Amino acid sequence: QVQLVESGGGLVQAGGSLRLSCGASGNIFSANTMGWYRQAPGKQREVVAVIDPDDKITYAQSVRGRFIISRGYAGPTVYLDMNDLRPDDSGIYFCNYIAGTEGYWGQGTQVTVSY
Repeated sequence: QVQLVESGGGLVQAGGSLRLSCGASGNIFSANTMGWYRQAPGKQREVVAVIDPDDKITYAQSVRGRFIISRGYAGPTVYLDMNDLRPDDSGIYFCNYIAGTEGYWGQGTQVTVSY
């Protein structure tokens, strides 16, 4: 089992920045893929950014150039630096961890961007 705990969400004005953090604990494999997904009300969950075991990064087109995903060096942690936030970035942001055939989700953290 792996537990994921997100933090860093909140309310910010358009153009502002936030940093999300996700810490993983439990039966962690070093070769893992971690990422951030988001879900807005009435919409499906969508990928935001993913970093694979080789640190190859993939971003959604809508966030490219504004968001940066990175791994922490003190443990199995992943960050999402979100800049130039827009109202349509609002939603619940979920951390995801995949290793082998196992995948886990965090409980989510709310991000709200006001006009």
